[in-house]
Amino acid sequence: MKIYLAPMEGLADFYLRKLIARTGGYDLVVTEFIRVVDQLLPVHVFYRNAPELHNKGRTDDSTPVRLQLLGNQPEALALNALRAIELGSQGVDLNFGCPSKTVNKSKGGAVLLNEPETLYQVVKAVKNALPAGHITSAKMRLGFNDNNLMAECADAIVQAGADELTIHARTKAQGYVPPAYWHLVGEFRARIPIPVIINGEIWNNADARRALTESKCDHLMLGRGAIRQPWLAQQIKDNKEDIESWPMMLLQVREFWALVRVQMGEKYCSGRLKQWLHYLKEIYPQANVLFIDIRRLTDIEAITSRLERE
Repeated sequence: MKIYLAPMEGLADFYLRKLIARTGGYDLVVTEFIRVVDQLLPVHVFYRNAPELHNKGRTDDSTPVRLQLLGNQPEALALNALRAIELGSQGVDLNFGCPSKTVNKSKGGAVLLNEPETLYQVVKAVKNALPAGHITSAKMRLGFNDNNLMAECADAIVQAGADELTIHARTKAQGYVPPAYWHLVGEFRARIPIPVIINGEIWNNADARRALTESKCDHLMLGRGAIRQPWLAQQIKDNKEDIESWPMMLLQVREFWALVRVQMGEKYCSGRLKQWLHYLKEIYPQANVLFIDIRRLTDIEAITSRLERE
C-alpha cells in the first residue's frame, strides 16, 4: 500500500508539505495545481508553486513530489507537463476534480467530468509528450452534478494511457460534505487495469481500512486528514490509532510559524497559522486555546510571543 499526500489548493503549500512529509509514511506528495491556459508557462511559475524542484523534485526528507496541472487545452498541458518533468517533477498529475466555481467557470477541474472525450484528449496528449518512464496520473471525482458518468470518465482516462488514477469519492456537487462514497468506486474498480488511489473522508486508520475495503483500491491519498493529523500516514502503515502528543505537535506548529513568518507577508502568514490551527483543534484541545488567543492578532511578534509561552 502506498499513501500519497493530496493536492490542496490554498492549504497544502510548500511549507506544510515539507513538515507533513517529514513525519513519515508518505510515498508521494502532489502539489497544489498550476493553472494552464493556452501557452507554455515561464520556469519561475513552476519553481514558485513547487520549490521542491530545486531539490530534484523531492522534499527535504527525499519524498518524491509530483506537480499537478489544471486546464483543458491538450497541447498546452502537454507542453507544460514536459517542462515540469524537465525541471525535476516526479511525474505529472492532471486535475479533474477541483470543485471551485471560479475554476469550473474557466472549464477546468471537475466540470470536465461532463466531457469524457476532453479527459481522453488531455491525458493522451500529456502521456504522449512525456519521455518513457515518467508517470502520467489523474485525479477525478465521481462526477459533476451526479455520478452517471463516473465509470465512463475513468475509462477515458485509462484508455488515454494514464499510469495511475486517484478518485475522490464524491461529486463536485457533494463538495466535502460527509460521507465519501467509497463503495461506488468499488462497483467499477475491476474494469480499471491500473493502480487506483482512493481519496476522501479518511481521518484515521479505521477510515483508511474501510476505504480500501469498500473501494477495492490499492492505495490511499490523504487530504484534510493529514492536515489534522500530520502523522496519519505512518499511523495507517503501522495499523495504529494512536495520535502524537500535543508537545510533538506544538514543535511542528512552531517550526511552521518560523518558516512562514520569514517568507510571507505579515497578514498572510498569520492567516496561514490560524488556518492550520483551525484543523488541529479538531484533535487537540490545546490548539483550540491557542487559536482563540491569536485569532485577532496579526502582529508577528505578538503571535511569536504567544507560541513561545505555550
